[in-house]
Amino acid sequence: MDYWFLMISALVSFLGVLIHGIIGAGMYMGNINKSDLEPLTKSLSLVSWHVFTIFLFTGGVTFTYIAYYPEFSIAAYPIILINILGAALFILLGLGKHKVLLKMPGALLMAMTALFAYLGTN
Repeated sequence: MDYWFLMISALVSFLGVLIHGIIGAGMYMGNINKSDLEPLTKSLSLVSWHVFTIFLFTGGVTFTYIAYYPEFSIAAYPIILINILGAALFILLGLGKHKVLLKMPGALLMAMTALFAYLGTN
């Protein structure tokens, strides 16, 4: 176990909560609310945005906990896998019709989080 790798993963996750959950949500929802989307679509979009913010918070808490209680390191692996799959999703969609995703930091941040958490648990 490496305490610092886990704490780096937690820090990236908690920074994501602040940036994604507060700054990003304001920008994103400002654009969504100005659009012609149906009210239900706007509401579901807000929920999906914040589900990811909740995931970031859960990851940060889990990595911090495991840094202090390494006997629970198995709890990190589902979060590591979700980060790997999320990074892959950004890349695969970005290589297809959604090229703008490659300009966003999501793939890099999720890959970094997964890497540091994996290094911290091994």
